[in-house]
Amino acid sequence: MAEIQEVANTSRALMGEVAKAIIGKHEVLLKVAVTILANGHMLFEDFPGLAKTLMANCFAQALGCTFKRIQFTPDLLPADITGTYVYDEKDNEFKFRPGPIFTNILLADEINRAPPKTQAALLEAMQEKQVTIEGVTHKLPRPFIVMATQNPIEQEGTYPLPEAQIDRFMIKMSVGYPNREEEKEILIRRELRRKDDVDLEVITNPKKVIEMQQVVEKVHVDPALLTYIVEIVTRTREDPRVLVGSSPRGSLALFKMGRAHAVINGRDYITPDDVKFISVVSLQHRLILKPEPRIRGVLPEDILKKILAEVPVPAV
Repeated sequence: MAEIQEVANTSRALMGEVAKAIIGKHEVLLKVAVTILANGHMLFEDFPGLAKTLMANCFAQALGCTFKRIQFTPDLLPADITGTYVYDEKDNEFKFRPGPIFTNILLADEINRAPPKTQAALLEAMQEKQVTIEGVTHKLPRPFIVMATQNPIEQEGTYPLPEAQIDRFMIKMSVGYPNREEEKEILIRRELRRKDDVDLEVITNPKKVIEMQQVVEKVHVDPALLTYIVEIVTRTREDPRVLVGSSPRGSLALFKMGRAHAVINGRDYITPDDVKFISVVSLQHRLILKPEPRIRGVLPEDILKKILAEVPVPAV
């Protein structure tokens, strides 16, 4: 229990540090911290200028992890992400030159600005934490977490992400606009700093992040809660408005993030509230609606909220 409390304290310190730069978004920061503890990747869909890039950078700084950013553009090639073999005249041989994917925190900025072939360069890395180039497999550093941003698909010059890739993101969420008070606070803090950059303290390091993720594995999950998770996910497949429901990756996301949320709250067991807290962001991107409900304006989150309201909550 002591190590769980230590992880909880470290996670709160991490969120507090990032909150120096990201004003008034406690729930968003909490969900990012939960995803990091659950060793998952995250996708932010929002309009430009809402601090998505800043948030990824701040988390990497506070985590003490290496951070690289890839700006996705229509002319970006897969080798620009993974790296390639380059001929070395001095040694008369081809040598591997690693790409920016060899890092702890990777910011894939505006990921849907690149064509599907380039987006697919991340598929193996996100699932197996490795890349295979010219038949040789290269392991990625640990931890390896992708924070991707995408513009709403209605904007010009975007390519929708393939379903297989979207499914590899543990969560998908929006940051959203700040309210009036929060936006004023942003300006006040900028005036006091006298510079654009925010100085953040380093809270952890890659080795400690891995240890924190291992502590999450010790959290107890009651069998009734496993049934609860499976029931939620199965109902996404049975809803008549849904063409494709959540894959088993959705169940695993609820399982892993539920545990991580329990740890941040200092518990060694999960509750139905842990599952409910992360259900919408964990599952909404895994649902593909039928054309008619989509045209009528039905959203995946509407279906998920209805399912959460209807599934009996276990008494644990």
